[in-house]
Amino acid sequence: MAKNFISAIFGRSPVHPLQQHMAKVIACVEELPAFFDASIRGDWETATRVRENIRQLEHDADTLKIDIRLHLPNTLFMPVARADLLDLLTVQDRVANKAKDISGLMIGRQMRIPQELGVMFMKFLDGALAACRQAHTTVNELDEVFEAGFRGAEVDLIHSMITELDRLERESDHVEIEVRRALFEMEKTLPPVDVVFLYKIIDWIGDLADESERIGSRLQLLLAR
Repeated sequence: MAKNFISAIFGRSPVHPLQQHMAKVIACVEELPAFFDASIRGDWETATRVRENIRQLEHDADTLKIDIRLHLPNTLFMPVARADLLDLLTVQDRVANKAKDISGLMIGRQMRIPQELGVMFMKFLDGALAACRQAHTTVNELDEVFEAGFRGAEVDLIHSMITELDRLERESDHVEIEVRRALFEMEKTLPPVDVVFLYKIIDWIGDLADESERIGSRLQLLLAR
């Protein structure tokens, strides 16, 4: 991405590039349902193709992240601290990284979610993705807040969206407990190594929601300062 292009974007809004980055992040995680569907069916050709899409989107997000870090203005005229915007960028990036990690581990080991857990796993994934989508929607409101001078109805809207994001993250936690309990009940019927890595995948799906909730926390800090 050319420097003059990045500079032009920052000239319009200091948060527009972060919104572009978050768009890549959400595109990355939106590939996960198709990936899990293929892996549950043991269709590794499709899963590998979707994994490549995830890898490419995560790479695109990384490229944007680097450009933003290099070209984000460091000036007293910025409406918020540069460090706060970079912190938000880092948390956003973790979401895409986690999607890549999940698909990479499952492809590397050709992990198949047990059929008995398939429906529950997809419910869990859907809940985590709901938190990711809410984080994306909330970040997309940031430019409106900047234009409103950090006051008025736009700020109230952001706070209500963050509250909903917190609710979605808690809901994801509850479903995670259910998935863990279901896996615990069938541990003895599965190879021990498979069980270990299934718990790892559960952790990482939960991390998608956790990192999305942290995006909301960073946004709250931006508004508070």
